[in-house]
Formats: sequence, C-alpha cells, structure tokens
Amino acid sequence: MNGNILVVEDEPKLASLLADYLKTAGFESFCLDNGADAIPWVRDWKPALVLLDLMLPGCDGLEVCKEIRTFSRVPIIMVTARVEEIDRLLGLELGADDYICKPFSPREVVARVKAVLRRTWDGQTIEASGLVLDEARYRATLNGRDLELTAVEFKLLHFLAANAGRIYGRQQLMDKIYPDERIVSDRTIDSHIKKLRRKIESADPGAKYVHSVYSVGYKFEPR
Repeated sequence: MNGNILVVEDEPKLASLLADYLKTAGFESFCLDNGADAIPWVRDWKPALVLLDLMLPGCDGLEVCKEIRTFSRVPIIMVTARVEEIDRLLGLELGADDYICKPFSPREVVARVKAVLRRTWDGQTIEASGLVLDEARYRATLNGRDLELTAVEFKLLHFLAANAGRIYGRQQLMDKIYPDERIVSDRTIDSHIKKLRRKIESADPGAKYVHSVYSVGYKFEPR
C-alpha cells in the first residue's frame, strides 16, 4: 500500500518524525506548517490522505477540514493535543475519517493511515487535473471524454496515479498488472505506456500525466 500523504503540522520535529516513519512504510510524504497552505495544496496535488493537526497558524485544522470537504473526499486524519469530546465529535462531523490524540506513537499513526486507506481504496475514484479514474467501472475520462482504455491500460494508469510522484521500474509495474505471473517481455510496459499517452494526447493535446525517468522507470505527475 503506497501513496502521497500530506502532513500538516507546525511542529518541525514532529512533522519530520512522521515523514520518516511514513517513508519507511512505503509512503511519500509532503509537509506543510500552515493551515492556509493546505487547502490549495490538496486541490492541486490530490494526496491519498491528509494528516491534519488541529492547532495551526493561518487556518486551524477544523476550518481546513471543512473547506477541503467542499471539493474533495480525500481521507483526513485529525492529529491534536485536544482531548475534549466536543473537539473529537466536531472534527468527525466536519468530515474527518479518524482522530489521533497527542502524545502518540508514530507507529500508531502509520497503522491508522493504512487502516483508513484500506477502507477508502476499495473501488477508489482518483481525480487529477481533469483526469478521472473510476476503478469500480474501469472507466477513465479526461475533461469528460472517455479514454476507452483496455483493462490492462486502466490498471497501469490507476496504479501510477494512486502512487503519484513515485517512480516504478518496468518489473515492478509488470508484477502489479500481471499478478498471474504470465511470461511477457518487460518492454510490454513501454508499449502500454505509449498507448496510454496516445489516448491521453488525443483527448487533450499537450496533456502530460505519465513521465519517463531515464534508466529507472515511470511516474505519474500531472503537468
């Protein structure tokens, strides 16, 4: 299980500690220390999950959560030193998916992140810069236009999008989209990527989502 996690925490040491533990667990994390910066970041980058401190400069966590819920269903885990019942209930009523009180173990946070993502990734719909991937229906659209992907093309694009920013080699991608371990050339991935790009370009000339990283592999990054 992987993905991009946004950590919104104004204590630098704690933010760095959480980022290190998340990285060890296979996630890529990004840290912000101001609540006001979190809202446009979520809108632009579509993280897999947000770890959101309650007491923040710029805009407190409850307001950030409330605003994010006006345009996104990204999973949100509140992190706070407030233990009063009213704060916990208010956070959940505003759309938070879970709530962790300080002090806590970083391992507990990672476990809670994984648990929330397991609940939300079943039939996951991913949206990124006009691209919508509906896993329940194996349907991909770009600016409302159906890309008409094959099942393998959809699985490949969905996996890369669910792990945006992370680079995967050909063998890793083959293992993901061919779980029955059939024997195919690793250049098969290149062929699928080429077809994906062609279909995306036909729907929106100049649109770039899947990028090559020389001698390493591929990554998803909307541009």
